[in-house]
Amino acid sequence: MVRISEMRDPESDQPDWGRPGEGEDALDAYSRIVVSVADRLTPRVAAVTFGSQGGRPRAAGSAVVLTHEGHLLTNAHVVGDFERGEASFADGSTTELAVIGRDPLSDLAVVRTMGPVPEPPEYGDADRLRAGTLVVAVGNPLGLAGSVTAGVVSALGRSMPVHTRSASRIIEDVIQTDAALNPGNSGGALADSRGRVVGVNTAVAGIGLGLAVPINSTTHRIIHALLHDGRVRRAFLGLVTSPASLPPNLADRFGQRRALRVADVVGGSPAQASGLKRGDLVLAVDGTPLGDAQSLQRLMFEDAIGARMEVTVLRNGALVDAVAVPAELED
Repeated sequence: MVRISEMRDPESDQPDWGRPGEGEDALDAYSRIVVSVADRLTPRVAAVTFGSQGGRPRAAGSAVVLTHEGHLLTNAHVVGDFERGEASFADGSTTELAVIGRDPLSDLAVVRTMGPVPEPPEYGDADRLRAGTLVVAVGNPLGLAGSVTAGVVSALGRSMPVHTRSASRIIEDVIQTDAALNPGNSGGALADSRGRVVGVNTAVAGIGLGLAVPINSTTHRIIHALLHDGRVRRAFLGLVTSPASLPPNLADRFGQRRALRVADVVGGSPAQASGLKRGDLVLAVDGTPLGDAQSLQRLMFEDAIGARMEVTVLRNGALVDAVAVPAELED
């Protein structure tokens, strides 16, 4: 048995617990990153409140500075149906705000303050994240400026269902992280180690799990539409699909391993009018291979409304091309 006294450094009076200096250096490096990100983002994340009643807000969350003109980015569920609210920053300044646009089907919203805002942070690309990447969640919950938690990306490509009164959708490529999300952190920033905002924290998925809407090419289109039009116009095809793996012989034949199996076709929809049927395997749209529900949703934006769309499906072992014309999704 090794005695504690035998673990001592001969030149020190303290036990040698496995070279503590190395562990301290590693911890310091981690801390420096988190502190740096927090210092950079805390001034740029506001607490937002809506519908004050009796001195208490009816809705509250966080928001991230988006533009020099006073726009902030937050969650649609934080904004709710309110049109006006208030933003408070870490320096103690407060300003009224107006809701510019909201998109419940992506859980994103843009608001605009009536006063000056800090310099916007740098926005990154969530598509470059990998499982295990260090991320930092910065919020301003209930005015407690500088709520900071850190962790890693625990999973990518997760999906989160959202529903409105007349439509439902899957938010694509949601970021799952073990950085704890405190109450009121919804709408706050999820940042990488360089302080670039790569997601908007949106939900607590369970104990030790958080979800964030990614900042990527798809959400850039949504944010642009909210800024300029106040809403997002989407195309509606009327397919209910689920990902399906192709058998090896078909995967080799078509050069792709996955497709979308049609689970249902909405009655009276453009998909039904085109002749698409339950059980079809959707391989491609306009020659672009599809492998998951998100790959189809990426095509369902404003420019697809009323446009001819060629859908290639595999039916009973034969290739079939159906021509569909998506309608506008009404909410």
